[in-house]
Order: sequence, then C-alpha cells, then structure tokens
Amino acid sequence: MNRVIATALAALIAAPALADDGDAAKGEKLFGKCKACHSIITDSGEVIVKGGRTGPDLYGVIGRQAGTFPDFKYGPDLVAAGEAGLIWNRKAFLEYVQDPRKFLQHHLDDKKAKSMMSFKLPKGGEDVYAYLTSLVPAPADAPAEAPAEGTSEDKPASE
Repeated sequence: MNRVIATALAALIAAPALADDGDAAKGEKLFGKCKACHSIITDSGEVIVKGGRTGPDLYGVIGRQAGTFPDFKYGPDLVAAGEAGLIWNRKAFLEYVQDPRKFLQHHLDDKKAKSMMSFKLPKGGEDVYAYLTSLVPAPADAPAEAPAEGTSEDKPASE
C-alpha cells in the first residue's frame, strides 16, 4: 500500500514539471517548419518525414553528440562543441533552437562562433523535442520494470 501512496504523491509532485515536457503531437505539426532543411529517416531507411538536405537527419538526435551524424558536413563550431562534450539533451536542444548562434557562442565561450543553422524557434521547442524523442524506440538493453510487490521475483531463491 505504501508503494501506491508513494507513486501517487510522486505523480502529483511531478505534474507541474511534466506540463513543460512538451506535446509530441504539437511538435509533429511544428516540425513542418524544420523539414525545409531536416528529414527524419530511421536507421533502417524508413522515411518518417521527407525533408530537405541542408540540415542533418534528426532521427535519433536526442542523446547524440553534437556534430556527429555520419556523412553530414557540419560547421566547425558545432563540431567543436560536440568534441567539447555537447550532447543533445533537452536543455541543450531547447537553448540551441531558440538561437543557434548565441547558443554556440555561449557554449564555446567564443563571440565569433557561428552556426550554419540560421533558423530560430523561439516558441515550441519543447514540443519539437517531445516529437523527436517519441520517434526513437527505447534501447533493447533498457532495464525491465521492477516486479510488482509480493511476486515470487521479490523473494530470495532460498524461500
């Protein structure tokens, strides 16, 4: 019973934070602005969104080191940011899409840093992030859910 109460309390506490997580359906619509330059094509070649080739394919971008999509020619400053440890997580993605040049200048501490992406997305970045995140399946080696309380999996083998 305590687990049920704890889960309910955690959900109530997390609810305000989840509201800021973005809406994947809205992000899919908003991605229409992105597809002028970006496609979304799975590793197996399935085309989810046919877009331009000016920007890299964004399938699996979340969690990827910046500037590393194979066979894409990135600007030197984005590559440098990736080499310095920039990974496309929620915070980095949202800051980048709002103002790519300003983001790289701040991230690299270089006022001359430039981004090849001139497009800015001042609103809705969290929705596009939610959409991109929703497209990639969970890794096959992701840990399974813990067994329910009171199942035989909770008991030591000697019992």
